[in-house]
Amino acid sequence: MKYTEEHEWLTEIENMVVVGITAYAAEQLGDVVFVELPAIGTTVAKDDEIVVIESVKAASDILSPLDGEIIEVNNAIVESPALVNEDPEGDGWFFKIMPSNRLQLDDLMNLSEYQQLIG
Repeated sequence: MKYTEEHEWLTEIENMVVVGITAYAAEQLGDVVFVELPAIGTTVAKDDEIVVIESVKAASDILSPLDGEIIEVNNAIVESPALVNEDPEGDGWFFKIMPSNRLQLDDLMNLSEYQQLIG
C-alpha cells in the first residue's frame, strides 16, 4: 500500500489502483453519513476534488492522488456510508483509477512513513 498526506491509501492491482481513506482518517471524521463518488469514465488530474464525504463532524473533499481515469466506483458505500467507518481499508474503498502517470506512485509514502506522519 501507498499513502498520501491527505490520508488516502492506494493499492495497485494489475494496471489499476484502488483508492480509499485510511483508518486514521475514518476515525477523525467520525460516523460517515454521505458519500458522493465520481462518475465512471471521468478523467482526473492529481489533486482534483473527486469525492465528497460527509460525517457527523464535517464535510470533506477527497482529492485524486493520481492523474488518470475513474474505471470503477464502490456503490456499496453510497448505499451504506457506514462501511467507510467499519472497513476503511477494505470494503470501504472509494474508487478504482487507471493511472496515466505511474511515476506519481513513487512520490507517495510507504506504511512506515505514513505512521510517522500520523505519529
